[in-house]
Amino acid sequence: MARLSYPRHAGPTPEALPPAERTIGQVVAESIKLYGARFWPSLSLGVPSAVVVALGSWVHGTTARDVAIVAAGALLSALALALAVRIAHPEARDALAPAVAAGLVCFAPVLLARVVVFPGIYPLALVWLAATVFAVPAVLVEGVPLRRAFARSLRLLRADWVHAVGALLTLAVVIVVTALVLTFLIRGFGDQGIRVAALIALLVLTPLFFLGAAVLYGDQAARCRVVPHVD
Repeated sequence: MARLSYPRHAGPTPEALPPAERTIGQVVAESIKLYGARFWPSLSLGVPSAVVVALGSWVHGTTARDVAIVAAGALLSALALALAVRIAHPEARDALAPAVAAGLVCFAPVLLARVVVFPGIYPLALVWLAATVFAVPAVLVEGVPLRRAFARSLRLLRADWVHAVGALLTLAVVIVVTALVLTFLIRGFGDQGIRVAALIALLVLTPLFFLGAAVLYGDQAARCRVVPHVD
């Protein structure tokens, strides 16, 4: 009987595209690669989502719960994004206070969308996030003052808004879908409750979003240099 032979390798791995040409799929891939390379520091980026889940599950009283979710979630998310930028961009400056202030402006309305729900709130939250999220890396990487950081964020968004919004949406969808699957796997193979399972899943998966936003900033900055901007 003839023996089938298979090639030992499929050839060299294609080189990654530069940031100015990177696709949405490559943003996700680069974020996963960065997560693996800096696993322990990156894992801490999941704390904000875990805290929000815990507050939503165990704080009694609607008003107290909502205030706690928005305040704690926005502050911790701002800190997480600042840390993610420092992980993705080691050259980042030591400007934590203005970066966190920019992050609070970015994330507070997004967290508010979790407790104040009406038709169309989630697309609005995504647009707000896309318009403001680059203010944090603008402060840390470029040294832009806080008062100008949001104008810089808008300029970065306009460099390729389809890429920016599409990448953020893709990251969110990947995390939500994977978290749902992982939640039920954890619940099915252990004695953990559904809330604890969801908390563990989000703790592990949501760092990908913050790392992805930091990677995406590099894409938008590169595109901003390539595409002429007209005021």
